[in-house]
Amino acid sequence: MNILFAASEAVPYAKTGGLADVAGALPKALARLGHRVRLVLPRYNLDPILQRSERLPELLTVPFDGGVRQSSVFIDRTGEVPVYFIDAPEFFFRSKLYGERDDPDRFAYFSRAILELAKAFNEQFDILHLNDWMTGLVPLYLKTVYGRDGVLAHTKTLFTIHNLAFHGLFSPYATGKYGLPEWVNRTDGGIEFHGVSSMLKAGLVFADAISTVSPRYSQEIQTPEYAYQFDGLLRARRHKLFGILNGVDYDEWSPENDTHIAARFSEHDLSGKRECKKDVLRAFGLREDLHQPLIGCVSRLSDQKGIDLILEVIWRVLDRGANFVLIGSGAEYFEHAFQALRDARPQQVGVYFGLSNELAHKVEAGADLFLMPSRFEPCGLNQLYSLKYGTVPIVRAVGGLDDTIQNFNRANGQGNGFKFYDYQADKLLEKIYEALMVYTDKALWRTLMLNGMKMDYSWAVSARHYLALYERLTRR
Repeated sequence: MNILFAASEAVPYAKTGGLADVAGALPKALARLGHRVRLVLPRYNLDPILQRSERLPELLTVPFDGGVRQSSVFIDRTGEVPVYFIDAPEFFFRSKLYGERDDPDRFAYFSRAILELAKAFNEQFDILHLNDWMTGLVPLYLKTVYGRDGVLAHTKTLFTIHNLAFHGLFSPYATGKYGLPEWVNRTDGGIEFHGVSSMLKAGLVFADAISTVSPRYSQEIQTPEYAYQFDGLLRARRHKLFGILNGVDYDEWSPENDTHIAARFSEHDLSGKRECKKDVLRAFGLREDLHQPLIGCVSRLSDQKGIDLILEVIWRVLDRGANFVLIGSGAEYFEHAFQALRDARPQQVGVYFGLSNELAHKVEAGADLFLMPSRFEPCGLNQLYSLKYGTVPIVRAVGGLDDTIQNFNRANGQGNGFKFYDYQADKLLEKIYEALMVYTDKALWRTLMLNGMKMDYSWAVSARHYLALYERLTRR
């Protein structure tokens, strides 16, 4: 198949969240299965992009704002999948990916540039695989402005929701600026959303199929609790809604070949994990007591991630003798709270505010337990990383967390972690206490670790599910 994969971020070029991990790994997995895949991204002012890409000689002509603009296209040919970058300095040559006042203009331009790039290849694409609101206008453009374009006439679109909480809202008056017909601003069969227009809704309404990043999340977003008022639309399109669990790039996230950690290890030889734990304790300046359990968390500091629950219980957990390390950034209130915790318990608590890929690898490898008590979680990747590193996840049973974590049964030794259901601090605390109790039984704990390490959540598995969906769309 001939596949064009479009996203607003992808590792190793630009990352704010899980979307980047998916966009960096899934195209490679599809290519390894024998298909032709190309990835297209904006060209941000970020070193990994600037250092690894070269300018193509041809310019891309993109209709926009009543005229046309020309953009250079850059390419990185060094990986398994060629990566194309749309160069529009007025929109993208910034170090910040999102949160700008002109975000609607930026990603409307990107959406149209994706289709112009597809045309420039002058070949038939079977699938345009699009991701989140930043590419939501592409299916709309394809069904309207490009509806009679011969090159794109038979191309099908898959729109993947990584997080339904972000809607890509813009003024209805901007549709003319973006070259869209005025009728699209209607509520039924259009992109109107409570008085404004939504790029997310454009993807949901006009894509040939919709997918989410876990089976459970595909069900949850059809309910008012998780759908951000899109539940009616998603129920109406449920016959075109599919849940496919994210995978893990084990080239990047495996203790057997991880270059960021102090010692490598595997399910056959766990000795290196002890060295990794010692390394994390040193990195955060904590007491080097390898007998006490080490709890890790790598997360955005937001209510979505259950950070409020962690703060409610962490003092009691520390009183039990556990150590705690956190990597993340977000709400100022949460940062101040964890800094105060660190100041009060400097021998037990370590914090790093920001993003550090190297330190995240060290925490996954060196921690004994990993906290993900999310209010909602479309898929989650850290629990999958944790399983591979023998770091036992404690999660709330939502979205992909529920799909991937099975409660450990001490009687029969089955299960790979601990999960709770009600969004309550005492429920989280119960599971932490249960985990700490199992931790004291070395043989039982080893069984639990190995249960997780033996599981296969590789992208090769998930990629086959995507291919089956692609084939279903193209047969239609």
